[in-house]
Amino acid sequence: MDTSHGAAARTAPLSEEELDRIDAYWRAANYLTVGQIYLLDNPLLREPLRAEHIKPRLLGHWGTSPGLSLIYAHLNRCITARGLDMIYVTGPGHGGPAIVANTWLEGTYPELYPSVGHSEDGMRRLFRQFSFPGGIPSHVAAEVPGSIHEGGELGYALSHAYGAAFDNPDLTVACVVGDGEAETGPLAGSWLSNVFLNPVSDGTVLPILHLNGYKIANPTMFARISDEDRVSFFRGVGYEPFMVEGDDPAEVHQSLAATFDACFDRIAEVRADARRRANGAPVRPRWPMVILRTPKGWTGPSEVDGLPVEGTWRAHQVPLAGVRDNPEHLAMLEAWMRSYRPEELFDATGKPVEGLLGLPPRGEARMSANPHANGGLLLRDLVLPDYREYGVAVEGHGRTTAEATRALGAWLRDVIAANPDRFRLFGPDEVESNRLDAAFETTDRQWEAEILPTDAHQAPHGRVMEVLSEHLCEGWLEGYLLTGRHGLFTSYEAFIHIVDAMFNQHAKWLDASRAIPWRRPIASLNYLLSSHVWRQDHNGFSHQDPGFIDHVMNKKPDIVRVYLPPDANTLLSTMDHCLRSRQYVNVVVAGKQPSLQYTSMDEAVRHCERGLGIWEWASTDEGRSPDVVLACAGDVPTLEVLAAADILRKALPDLRVRVVNVVDLMRLQPDTEHPHGLGDRQFDTVFTTDRPVLFAFHGYPTLIHRLTYRRTNHDNIHVRGYKEEGTTTTPFDMVMLNDLDRFRLVMDVVDRVPGLGPNAAGLRQQMVDARHAAREHTRTHGEDQPEVAQWSWPG
Repeated sequence: MDTSHGAAARTAPLSEEELDRIDAYWRAANYLTVGQIYLLDNPLLREPLRAEHIKPRLLGHWGTSPGLSLIYAHLNRCITARGLDMIYVTGPGHGGPAIVANTWLEGTYPELYPSVGHSEDGMRRLFRQFSFPGGIPSHVAAEVPGSIHEGGELGYALSHAYGAAFDNPDLTVACVVGDGEAETGPLAGSWLSNVFLNPVSDGTVLPILHLNGYKIANPTMFARISDEDRVSFFRGVGYEPFMVEGDDPAEVHQSLAATFDACFDRIAEVRADARRRANGAPVRPRWPMVILRTPKGWTGPSEVDGLPVEGTWRAHQVPLAGVRDNPEHLAMLEAWMRSYRPEELFDATGKPVEGLLGLPPRGEARMSANPHANGGLLLRDLVLPDYREYGVAVEGHGRTTAEATRALGAWLRDVIAANPDRFRLFGPDEVESNRLDAAFETTDRQWEAEILPTDAHQAPHGRVMEVLSEHLCEGWLEGYLLTGRHGLFTSYEAFIHIVDAMFNQHAKWLDASRAIPWRRPIASLNYLLSSHVWRQDHNGFSHQDPGFIDHVMNKKPDIVRVYLPPDANTLLSTMDHCLRSRQYVNVVVAGKQPSLQYTSMDEAVRHCERGLGIWEWASTDEGRSPDVVLACAGDVPTLEVLAAADILRKALPDLRVRVVNVVDLMRLQPDTEHPHGLGDRQFDTVFTTDRPVLFAFHGYPTLIHRLTYRRTNHDNIHVRGYKEEGTTTTPFDMVMLNDLDRFRLVMDVVDRVPGLGPNAAGLRQQMVDARHAAREHTRTHGEDQPEVAQWSWPG
């Protein structure tokens, strides 16, 4: 530990009056925290505690809470003294009662929830509602003002904090990282987010590693390594660590106040120096961070039933169990709560005394009232160029070849240029790979570390955020969205699974916040999944997985949308819609390889508006009831369906074939299940009530059955899709391995259309032979047959 840091911590910047006030505020927050975990009634302890005052189920996390409130109180002092614009990200979000306590003390909670006011009855409601049926969750959830981070699942606090700071030059994000959370992979990777933070155009992140020594039942790694190793680690990832530790409240208050003063002085120096260097060579600054070491469950019971509690893992959740049934524990709880001297903290009505009300800042300066933590308040629409001007000129359906994502890249280039302060492109080192490299015509990759002459498009003012961590990309984007901006996350389809749990948390946050009147809608979380399952023939089986769609479809229909545009023009229309949307998770799957284009721009717009539709140009039913419906969703399945329809048109000219393409997967659901769903009558009109429907699907076949199981004709819907057959092979061999190929689809038609089999036995045999020949060709030549690879819709 640097001696300068120790010296800063030993100074005493607080006057006796300030020390008393900040300690009283901390005691009040601790009192309110304990009350939320334990009490149903008697909030001010006007009478001795009795069993009926205690909740029947004791839920919550005490161990981290005193540290969270200590930090909160001291940051309030800094905000007031320095005029800071600050939000508070709580990594140990399970310390929910502490954050609720602080938001109640500084008045934001009563403003948003008037029934939980600054009164005895309000305090009773505050206690009763916590982790109680009909109340609020035990974690720092969307219901808590000032929060942008749920924290129930650990690992994402620091990436959220950095995402919030990007393009917010006046914002400070104080981010508490628990020492248990610090062991997670996503958090471990997040420390180097400082490589991407521009000290001129971005805000400040102040990481605060709270070492209380234990997780649920085990010691934490960062608490058990030496001070020298711990400081070396954080210096190695680019920080200037300041250490505060102790168990004497007065000493810790003074040390933490001095340390925060030193940190914010250092931040001001970093930013001033960066502004002086703004036009010179970039110099990566060394930002301050705090390592705060205090006992777990500090100020709680030191020993229970002969076992140590304070400063041990036993303080993690509820230190005193069975309070209703154990008179000794009940007496200990009362002594614990009275140790905070509530009679000094709250007046006769239950309102915090004036001394406490004077500590927090006022209005929007309060961390719980900061509009950045309710990003919809600050959200501005994107300036979007007309996507129609970026479309591919299609000369005949299925005859023009183009790369869909390359066309999208040109549009995104101009989206970035038109929105230099509110849109960023996030991805794990794949912008060029996914054919979006037109973005580099107007911007670079954000980068604050060393830049070599051999590097390409690295600069300290880039709008493209590339790092080989899907966790960081997701966390940054979520933080960016939650504070009122817009973005797009591009990824290989197979590896977006890495953020399954992060998507879960964000989707749940969106769902919960929809029911909270004061939460304003934010921009949607948009995924573009390219390099998908059907064109990972070169990378092989490990890169072949379309299952993220299934995962997303488990969420509530008010939140999720899945789109499978078959070509460039439908992709452009879809993405324009997604970037304009609010409060959704949009998943768009689109290939990057050269492929056939099927729709003119006008046709693409209409097709996307419908979500699914009959492609009359590819059908032979001539508006009458078809003999068979060939349905498809996804670019490669669409290609195979059209090639199959071409074979059938030539071999069986009297067969009435209807081709249906699905862009919006939600259209397959009934309108009673999803806002985009089709009513049963509309669905039956398109897919019939009694004819075979052969559905070629991008993903796992069972998903289509899940979406359509209530439909009249479900028993006649037969789905081909990915069935976990893959390897390093050719594109057509890949579809053959999964029985999604055109020849297999024609065989299905012969097998499924009543009466057709005996009259088309020769055609079926030809298809069997064609599959065999195609397989032999790949094994002999290492590429697909020219007639397969170069097929296009006949003119």
